[in-house]
Amino acid sequence: MAILEHLTAQQAIDLEKKYGSNTYHPLPVVLSKGEGVFVWDVDGKKYYDFLSAYSAVNQGHCHPKIVNALTEQAKTLTLTSRAFYNDMLGKYEKFACEYFGFDKLLPMNSGAEGVEAAIKLCRKWAYEVKGINENQAKIVVCNKNFHGRTTTIVSFSSDDTANKNFGPYSDGFINIDFDDLEALETVLKTNKNIAGFLVEPIQGEAGVYVPQEGYLVKAKALCEKYNVLFIADEIQTGIARTGRLLATCGNCNCADKNCSGTPDVKPDILILGKALSGGVYPVSAVLANNDIMDVLTPGTHGSTFGGNPLAAAVAIAALEVIREEKLAENAEKLGRLFRSELNKYIETSTIVKLVRGKGLLNAIVINDSEDSETAWNICIALRDNGLLAKPTHGNIIRFAPPLVMTEAQLLDCVEIIKKTLKQFEK
Repeated sequence: MAILEHLTAQQAIDLEKKYGSNTYHPLPVVLSKGEGVFVWDVDGKKYYDFLSAYSAVNQGHCHPKIVNALTEQAKTLTLTSRAFYNDMLGKYEKFACEYFGFDKLLPMNSGAEGVEAAIKLCRKWAYEVKGINENQAKIVVCNKNFHGRTTTIVSFSSDDTANKNFGPYSDGFINIDFDDLEALETVLKTNKNIAGFLVEPIQGEAGVYVPQEGYLVKAKALCEKYNVLFIADEIQTGIARTGRLLATCGNCNCADKNCSGTPDVKPDILILGKALSGGVYPVSAVLANNDIMDVLTPGTHGSTFGGNPLAAAVAIAALEVIREEKLAENAEKLGRLFRSELNKYIETSTIVKLVRGKGLLNAIVINDSEDSETAWNICIALRDNGLLAKPTHGNIIRFAPPLVMTEAQLLDCVEIIKKTLKQFEK
């Protein structure tokens, strides 16, 4: 079969079912083109993308500046491995460190790799700086977390689908409830071997759970009190998605060179991915200051593709787009409008319980049980009406459009969502 041969939707689906591993349950739509906030299927039907590849395409599909950076760099040098220097990595490391306010960057490829790297970094710091006895370090994590699907990460997942029959599980993690400061302080003060606290500022995959006001600030203060590293997984929430450059920021946008404020929470270790490349290439990163990052020495961590010149060029362009197009500010404004409009509908709805979120990372909770198919059926109807979204955890539908969306487009999408929900009202 020629690579460029046109496939029908059913042919594309059948090929995946026959030759691909059965690890996803996609919505039945076969996409072949994307631009900005829109995607098109193989039959030419146009849709609003309200998932953004799980927030990887915050800058919109095929952003011309990012694609140009990719193609221009691809013409000259794509990969050297870290056996040699290349002329792009240092530029990217400097750019990103100044952009986010850290001393050093560890380049990786996928989000899960970034989390694994952060875990290794935290443990090495614990033994060599904090003084915990080797092999005794513990990292506190939250129930209902989603940090990836490697064997280490699923070991501390509370999702049976993610970890069942993948044991034996890795030791060294303590689970507590998200948004529970009392539980966090209890475990920190009763266990001298805690090295770090790994947390998503908003639990996206769990259903866009936003913690109580002040949770992150107080959690960071507790970590400082007990000499524990605060590790922020901002793979999904970062890069302007929640209306700030990072979800851990308050009114400070670190990408704004004129900003004189300070972030609400400055993570000791920051993990980024997804929109770090605008969705055109796998790029992730771990950032920390010298007192933490310098525990890594040659041979202690690495990646053949991590830090390749293609990724470096793409990431610089992707971050420039966030700043130049003021996408954090747009996400903040449109997110407030989205929740306001949906709340008006929910006042008289029998099918939707609530809408929650921050910036343009939002979710609605369907008034049905988690094991029902109602949310899935609503997403099928949304597809038929020209908008693509996906359920998470049964009765929750996540809404996360590209941040380049205009107010007119957002209101158009709200009308599509309301029109669709009305089909399911009792």
